[in-house]
This record gives sequence, C-alpha cells and structure tokens, in this order.
Amino acid sequence: MEDAGQQPTGSQSHDPDFPERFIQFMRTGWRDSSLDTAPRVEAPNHAKRRADLSSAFPGETLVIPTGAESVRSNDTNNPFRPGTEHVWLTGEHDPDAVLLMRPTDSGHEATLFIRPRSPRDTDEFFRDRDHGELWIGRRHTLAEKSTELQLNTAHLDDLPAALDDCAPGRTRVLRGFDASVDARVRTAEPERDRELARVLSELRLVKDAWELEQLQDAVDATVRGFEDVARILPADRAVSERLIEGVFGLRARHDGNTVGYGSIVGSGAHAAILHWMRNDGRTNPGDLLLMDMGVENRHLYTADVTRTVPVSGTFSPLQRQVYEIVYRSQQAGIDVIRPGTAFDDVHQTCMRVLAEGLADLGVLPVSVDQAMDPKSILYRRWTLHGFGHMLGLDVHDCASARKEKYREGTLEAGYVLTVEPGLYFQPEDELVPAELRGIGVRIEDDVLVTPAGAQVLSAGLPRTADDVESWLAAQREAGPRLP
Repeated sequence: MEDAGQQPTGSQSHDPDFPERFIQFMRTGWRDSSLDTAPRVEAPNHAKRRADLSSAFPGETLVIPTGAESVRSNDTNNPFRPGTEHVWLTGEHDPDAVLLMRPTDSGHEATLFIRPRSPRDTDEFFRDRDHGELWIGRRHTLAEKSTELQLNTAHLDDLPAALDDCAPGRTRVLRGFDASVDARVRTAEPERDRELARVLSELRLVKDAWELEQLQDAVDATVRGFEDVARILPADRAVSERLIEGVFGLRARHDGNTVGYGSIVGSGAHAAILHWMRNDGRTNPGDLLLMDMGVENRHLYTADVTRTVPVSGTFSPLQRQVYEIVYRSQQAGIDVIRPGTAFDDVHQTCMRVLAEGLADLGVLPVSVDQAMDPKSILYRRWTLHGFGHMLGLDVHDCASARKEKYREGTLEAGYVLTVEPGLYFQPEDELVPAELRGIGVRIEDDVLVTPAGAQVLSAGLPRTADDVESWLAAQREAGPRLP
C-alpha cells in the first residue's frame, strides 16, 4: 500500500524530498470538480433526534464529537468508525467532526464542524498523507456537506474559538471521543457530562422505522454470510476457524461496511469459550461449531447472530440433547417478549429452562429452585451470561442507559434486543460427565419488540436441531457462491 499515517510530511525516513520545480509543477493544471450531492433520505430522522436531545437540555450548550483515527502501527491507521451518538445525530461518517448545539429561544442551533476538502490553493492536496485529496480521496466542501446532511456546517479550524465561547457551567460534552475537545471544555461537575451520555443512550432505545430498515438490512446480509460459511464447511475434513471468519468477513465487507464486532468462531472445546476470537483452531468432523457473527451495514447498524452446527452434518444424541435445552430456553424467552414485560422476566424465563435442562442432564448439585435462588444461582457455572442485550448502532447498544431503563426496566415497542442463551461445559470441569466436557452451544437471534409481541428479525436462519441439519445439507449441496 502507499504511505499513510500521522507523522508530519518529511519526518519519516522513507519520505521524499520534493524539489521546488516539482512542487511548482504540482500546483498547476488542475480542473476543479464538484460533487453531485443530494439530501440524504434519513436527514429528517437526524433532525428529529437532535430536537429530542434539545428538549432534554434546554438552555445548555451540547458538544458531541465523533473522534479521530487511531494509529494501528507507526504511520498506518485503523479503519475509522465514527462515534455512535455522533452518527446517530448527524449521519456524518468522517473523522474529527464535532456537533455543537447552541441554545436559542426556540431550542438549539446545530452546527457541524468538519474538515472540508483540501483546497488547491495550498499544497495539502498532494503533500498531506492524512488529509490530502490525492492520498485519501475527495472530501465534501462545507456547502456540499450541508446539503447532504441538511445541517449547518463550519470549518474545523473554527472549532477552538467556538468552544472557548462556551459557558462552562452551561455546557455538556460527550467525553472520551476527542481529547482536544475534552481538554478545551473542562468541567467541575463530571456528572453533568455523564447525564448527557445517559440521555443519548436512552433516546436511542426505541428505534424509528428507518433504523429498523437498517437493522433488517444488516441481519439479511448476516444470513447470507452464514449461508456462505455453510457452503464451504466440509463434513469430512478439518478447515481453519479463520477460513470461516474470512468467508463471513468477505460478505460483511461486500454487503455492508464490515463486521459489527470481532467474529467468534469456536470449534470443539473452543465453543465453550464465550468470547473466543483468536479463531486459530480447526474444525473436526464430530465436533460442534459455534459461530457468533454479525454484519455492520453501510449505515453502521449491526446484526448479532449465533448458530451452533454439527460439523459432520448431524448432531450426536448428546449434542442434540444439549442443543434442544438451549433452543427451548431461547424460545421461552422470545415467547414472553412484549411491551411491558420486565427485562428481568425474560432473563429468568430463559435461565429456568436452562436450569431444568441441567437437572435433566444430571449436572445440577441442587434442585432447580435452589439453583435459581438469587443467593445461589449455581446453574450459572454452565452459562455465565444473561439472556441478551440491546442492539442497534452498537452491538451492545445503549450501554450508558440507567438500569431503570434497561436491565431493571420494562420492554417497549421499538426496542431491538438479542435473545442468546447458551450452555458451556469446559474441558476441565470435573463436575460434569466426561462426555459433556468441551461442548458449547449458543443460539442467538435479533428480536424486535412489537405492539403484539416479538418479531424475530433473523428468522431467515434455522433454529431447531432438525432444521439446522436440513439447512446445512441444503447449503452444502448448493455449493460456494460469489458475493
């Protein structure tokens, strides 16, 4: 690849020393161009979200940065992913942008500070590896960006003066995204800024119609990714977990932005490791393969789906017994989801089925009721995690919301959450029969809370043991496909 990075031009040993004649030559002969920019269809959604935020903080200045690129190694950067709250309020995907909302008599005036296209009246366009047009491509002008996002824009160079003009006692900052903004706007009351983060998380809990379209788009791409993997998964020989990760990653990059999180591909005993992301093992006929993967679509909404499949194509009797316990747990949780249901009721429903299944396996050292006692929860030795979490722009969405609105609250129509119970028997666990050791099963789906109950967005993938076997056989018969 070409050189790129954070260091100033000329500071690296591999930087060329341009002669003056070349510099003068590069300054001439360029035709100007403009982008054919139209307002985004989702711009009214962003405007409504800003209005809702404005109503929550009348008379106060709000600062929401997106963050900067991070260094991967020396002078190469990681791919940039905009700050969740920032993109939810603006739709802006470029780094360094800052949304400033100043109070007015009728609400707030919003201005997006951005780095516009590199002008041809300076040498930035060909000399600056971080921002130059010939290095990273054409950025929008201020006017073009304003048209696209339907939002007032200003040059990023003007941001320091604008921040200096903010009254400290009446300004809130979404902190942790931009160190320069955090340093310039100091506060003696950190709780004020934490409240801004909480409100933003809680405003994002209910998804609007456009967001639901994006989540379904991400889920549909994820279904295709699982199909791609099933089509190249051999029943009779080993392949690398990283091959599976890579095949799914190809679908994510082709149909979306990228993967929504590091893919978990665990074969055999690796399936019992909840966040196994090394993916350096190999599949083996006779083992179970657990895949927890999701596509992040081009608008940055992510799916989060897990399937556990028998590599050989058929579950063994014991594998099927464990799988069906997890399936019954998941289905029971989905069945109780509806507006007004307590988040914890879904959790307790799923967990009781798991505990009953563990009792059937002869694993529980106490009765189901004793295992479910909050002072005991012994069943969790073999599950550890809860039933699921909110889903949206983040795979663990709305994480700053108050417990009263999330884990200790009730579900509302428009919430999207995962339902993902699992059972995991570690290879070293001497409290379970030897034949269970090394078995891990999780089934995870993305569920929309509707006024009538629950809608499984990821219903395009099978869930029952019989359907998983039939689906795997059908995908293998179809064979590999190009994206």
